[in-house]
Parts: sequence; structure tokens; C-alpha cells
Amino acid sequence: MTAARAAAARLALAGRLVLGACAVSVLALAGCSPSDANKGPPPPLEVSVIKTVATPVTLYEEYVAQTEAVATVEIRSRVSGILERQAFVDGSQVKKDELLFVIDQQPFIAALAQAKATLAQASATHFDSKRTLERNRALVEQKFLSQAALDTAISKEAADAANVEAARAQVRTAELNLEYTTIRAPRDGRISKALIKPGGLVNAATTLLTTLYTSDPMYVNFTISELRLAEMRQALSGSAESGADKAPRFRLKLADGSEYKFPGKLNFVDAAIDPKIGTLQVRLSVPNPDGLLRPGQFVRVVAATSQAPIAIRVPQGAVQELQDRRSVFVVDADNKVEHREIMAKARLDNDWVVEGGLKPGELVIVQGINKVRPGMAVKPLIAAPAAAGADGKAGGPGGAPAKPAADGKTS
Repeated sequence: MTAARAAAARLALAGRLVLGACAVSVLALAGCSPSDANKGPPPPLEVSVIKTVATPVTLYEEYVAQTEAVATVEIRSRVSGILERQAFVDGSQVKKDELLFVIDQQPFIAALAQAKATLAQASATHFDSKRTLERNRALVEQKFLSQAALDTAISKEAADAANVEAARAQVRTAELNLEYTTIRAPRDGRISKALIKPGGLVNAATTLLTTLYTSDPMYVNFTISELRLAEMRQALSGSAESGADKAPRFRLKLADGSEYKFPGKLNFVDAAIDPKIGTLQVRLSVPNPDGLLRPGQFVRVVAATSQAPIAIRVPQGAVQELQDRRSVFVVDADNKVEHREIMAKARLDNDWVVEGGLKPGELVIVQGINKVRPGMAVKPLIAAPAAAGADGKAGGPGGAPAKPAADGKTS
């Protein structure tokens, strides 16, 4: 009997375990909570959108440009000698006629003194020949001297007079050479570093001492392609007819991306297109009172190329690009996602300028484009203006939340 009862107990325990396992399986299939069966479909996905608006838009084009000094003067000496003094600070601003260099003057002072002595000697000789000529003329009139002797006296006086003029020229040359030992700035500008230091030998007309740049205003040179020329033709022709004072203005961007505070004016347009590369040379004149622009500096010229009376701007982050095709996701009147190809060739700041494919008043998704698909139901939230930037993130300034669209539908 004892063995029979033990076997019966084991059978009962095994039955209870089987029933428990079946119950767990049923609960797993039906869900852990009986209330889950009463829940409906998940709510629509919330996406941030902007409502398209048609506004006048001016399109700009950027060109790589390089600055150039209005005048670049190489400072050289007109006389040879030992450089005695440098009178300026390297890289400083100098005024016209300001002293730059002094070359050793002693040899030139001695040369001037010698030239003056030669002039005095020639003047004395000429004085003597003039007196002799006067006496000979009186003797010829009295028949005490032949005409041949008078002719000789006349020739001697003329030669001595020429010697005096030559001596005067030598004096003037010596004075000029002495003046040339002091080298002054030919005009206002910023001067480079001195290439010859005091004690160095300077050769006339060949030794480059330094370079002077006149950089206020500053020239900015760039080229435009033959294709862009047609877009700028109206502005260029208008400036040529109205003069430089009415020329269109151009903006400059520096290497760090900041904008230069002074606009540039069209100063020169080349007469012909370069047939080898199909470009046209253009030059601007830009004020540079602070000396911020330096010759040879690379900048970017921002020029207006065309103006669209009505255009739609869409943030760059909302536009998908595949090769040369661009598209956006639009929320239709039924709050469903629609994939829309757009025509956009130009960008303005962080926005694409849409020329076709969108109409004013449509809702374009700017956040959550990676989570949606065509035909999907969504809940559109109007993004604050700051949220429609290049990052495509919702939220206004300071983290302001996005606002829902009216009744959750497009207008």
C-alpha cells in the first residue's frame, strides 16, 4: 500500500506541473495583462512642419577673389653707398615725403664741394677770356691787331663760357646726388619690412630696399564665368552707363566667414572674355581705412545674380538629395505623408530656394523625416521660426516647443 500511495502522489504532482505550464503558455500568447486586449492602434507620429510662404527672394553668388593694393611702389635708391639709417618701423603706416632711409652722405658732400670748386675755376677762366676779348676788339679797331687774333679770342671766350655751364651742371648733379641720399615716401601707404639694414651696401637702381603699398581703398579682383556673365549683364551695363558712383554694391566675406563691414563698388570690367578659360576679369574698389585688408589676401565676393519676385524657401535639413534630384515630405489635408520632388537649384543662407514642386500654404516636414514614409498618418506640429534652420530641428528660440497645426490638419 505504501508504494501505491507514493506512485499516486507522484502522478498528481506531475499533473499539476503540466497544468501550470499550460497556463503560463496561454498567458504568454494572450498577453501579460488582460487590459492590453482593450487598447487600440498606436497614436500617429508627431512631426515638426513649416507652412510654406511665397516671398520675394534675391539670389546671390559667391566668387573667390584676391585683394590688390591700388599702388605698389618698390623703394630703390638712385645713388650707391652704405646705408646709414632706417627711419621707419617695419610694417608701419607712412605719409607722403616721410623720411625712410639715409645713405652715407660724406662722399656726396665732398663731390659737391669739388664741383663747386670746378665751377669757380671755370668762372675765373671765363672772366679772363672775356677781358681779353674786349681788349682785342679795341686793338682791331685801332688796326694794332689782326682779325685772326680776334677770332682766336672769340673762340676762347666761347669755350670758357661753355666750361662754366658744364661746371654748373656738375654742381647740380652733385646736389641731386646729395638729395638722393635721403629716401622719402613717394605717397601715403603701408610699408613693408626693410630688406637692407644699416651698414649694408646699396647699389643704385638695383637694390630693393622695401615696398610701399597704398591700400585705402583696396582693389578686389575676381573672375566670373561666361555663364554667370549673362546673369550679371544688367548690373554691369548699368554701372558702365551711370558711372562708378552708381555702381552696384558687393559684399565681402573674410577667410573666417565673417562679413567685411564696407561694401565694394564695381571699379573695372574687362573688355573681352578670356577665350582659353571663358572668364571675365572684374575688379571692385573697397574702402580700407582700418587696414584690415592686406594686399594678396583671399576673400569671397558675394554678388546678387538674380531676383525672384515670388519664391518659397525650405530649410536645407528638410530636403533630401539624391544625385541631382531633391525632394521633401509633405503632410496633406488628411495628415498623411506625401513624398514630393521639388525643383531647387540655388541656396540662400541655410535654405533652398524652391522654384517648383511646392505651393504656398503646404506643410513640409522639417524634423522626423527619417521616421516617416509615404502614406503614413502623422500629427503635424508647426515649428517655431528658429526651428526651421539648417539643422531641421524643432523648437523655437531658447527651446520653445513646436505648436500643433490647426485641428491637426493643413489649411
